Amino acid sequence: MNADILMAPIIIFMIIVAPIWLILHYRSKRQVSQGLTDEEYTQLNELINRADKMAQRIDTLESILDTESPQWRSRDE
Repeated sequence: MNADILMAPIIIFMIIVAPIWLILHYRSKRQVSQGLTDEEYTQLNELINRADKMAQRIDTLESILDTESPQWRSRDE
């Protein structure tokens, strides 16, 4: 008797929920394995360029501070 009560939800799950779940799962796995899109790759390169420019600016600022105030590094400690 208890098995009859559970059969309807199991059948509904197997016919409706399980296939949708599997399709969405494997679609997301495929998208992850494809890597970066062209737009994401372009954004990544822009971020790399910005980071390089910021590093150059920091180096310039540090060299100016080294010249004008040689003890500035020891003040932070």
